This record gives sequence, C-alpha cells and structure tokens, in this order.
Amino acid sequence: MGVSESSGCDHLNADQAFSIYEGVRHRLPPVVRSGACLRVPDLDAIADDVDVFLLDAFGVLNIGENAIAGVPERVAGLQAAGKRVLVVSNAAGYPHTTLMEKYTRLGYNFDTDDVITSRHATLAGLAAAPAYKWGLMATPEFEHRDLDPFDTVYLAEDPAVYATVDAFLLLGSAKWTPERQALLVADIRARPRPVFVGNPDIVAPRDVGFSVEPGSFAHALADATGIAPVFFGKPFGNIFDIAFARLGEFDLARTVMVGDSLHTDILGGQAAGIKTALVAGYGFFAGHDVIAPIAAAGIRPDYILDRP
Repeated sequence: MGVSESSGCDHLNADQAFSIYEGVRHRLPPVVRSGACLRVPDLDAIADDVDVFLLDAFGVLNIGENAIAGVPERVAGLQAAGKRVLVVSNAAGYPHTTLMEKYTRLGYNFDTDDVITSRHATLAGLAAAPAYKWGLMATPEFEHRDLDPFDTVYLAEDPAVYATVDAFLLLGSAKWTPERQALLVADIRARPRPVFVGNPDIVAPRDVGFSVEPGSFAHALADATGIAPVFFGKPFGNIFDIAFARLGEFDLARTVMVGDSLHTDILGGQAAGIKTALVAGYGFFAGHDVIAPIAAAGIRPDYILDRP
C-alpha cells in the first residue's frame, strides 16, 4: 500500500500501517545497531538499569484521550525514585500549554521543560530558516501564538493562497482533506518550494484504529513531486538534541527511549545512541505479534515491554 492511500487511516490495521512505514525507509535514518529484544513486563522491570526515561505519548502514556491504566502511577513511582522522566513526542499539532493541560488531566505530573515535542524542534527550524511566508497545514481551532513571529497563512480550498507562499509547514492534519492535498501536490509540481514537516508520524494509534498524521501527507507529497521534505521529530535527531540539552549531564548508556513504534521511537532512539524499549501490548502493536515485524524491519529494541 502506498502512502498516498492512507488518508483513511481509521481503516488501517497494524500490518498495513507497518507496511507503509517500510515503504518509506529510504527517508528514515538507517539502523545503526541491534538490541537484544529482552522481554520484560513493564517500565519498573528495567528501572535498575536506567536513570533517564524518554517516553513517547500515544501508546505509552495514553491512547487517544485516555491514560493507559496504571501508567500515571508507574511514572509517578519512577519520578519518586529519582529517575528523570521526559515526554518526547511528535505531537506537533498541539501548543505546549494544551499538552500540559492534557497530561495533568490524565493524571501525570510533568514539569513544563520535561515535555518535548516535535513542535519545539520545528520552531527551532523555523527560526533558523529564511524569512519565508509559510503555507500552514494546521488546525485553526488550536491556539498558535508560538507561530506569531513567523509569517503564516492557513491552507484551505483556495488554490491562490498556495501560490502566494514561499514554503510549506505541515503541523497538524486533523482538518486536512484529499482536496487540499491535491492542491498542495499541484502547486509543488508547478513551483517546487521547501516543505517542513512538524510531525513525521504516518499514523498514530487511537481508541479504535489509527489516525492519519502529517508524515503520511509529507511522504505522499514527496512520492508525487520528488521534493525532499525536512522532518522534525522522531526518528530524526533534532528532537533528541533538544531532549539531551534539557537533561544536561547524563549517561547515554543509562537512558532509554520508550515507545510503541519501531520506525519512530526505536529507530530514532538507536540513532541517538541510547537504549530503546518497544511497548508491545498497547498502541501500534496492540493485539498483534511484535516478533515478526521486528524481524522484517531489522529494527531490534533492547527491551520489549508487555505494557508501559
């Protein structure tokens, strides 16, 4: 299945979503090492070997709008034991304040500096870029005050707007449509311009099925036009650079990236030089065997957790 077919991700199962990720491996970091795939029950089982936990959000802390049962208490226990626990998420579509309110509502207690998203990496990329006028894929209902320093315009159904911008920024795809994607493809074909992607995820697990994420549209755009999008967030190093800077002094060998996705969390953590733990029982692979996908992808985590 090609990436361009993924606009109806509610219908996708884990096998189909996995195949889509495998189809874009040429745009992802290479595998740099192989883990032991040690099977353990949960985060507590690896705490003696880990000082710093970098936790993905979807599939680790929550599924959709609900916390995974028992995980707020387990995270609080790790924090009480002196472990550093950071959230490292590709949730670029949400302003930081919105995420902090969400995690508090779900029962988590994170310092504001300990929640790092691909939005942070994207904002740093925007600040370093030329003074473009950006065509924005995002949800207007969310507050986007952190984008005020930049010249942005929302992309909708008017093709004239696409033609006026210098570059494109793909942040949130909840309101994106096949018609808007077609306008974007046509405009890039007519005049190639930079494309920044604030969320490299292709899909994200929900209560039922998967949601389509900006990475899906970015890869489809690249396939259709030949442009090379610039990705911010896992599995790319820019988000780990921010997390490591927030940590200060720490030991890479005693740091773990915990997530439910082989192609973002595990591949990204390995490329960043830290341990990795794949959550098998929730999120991407919930209800599915993980051993066959691990073998097929050649992406082997250090640990496989039955639950977070």
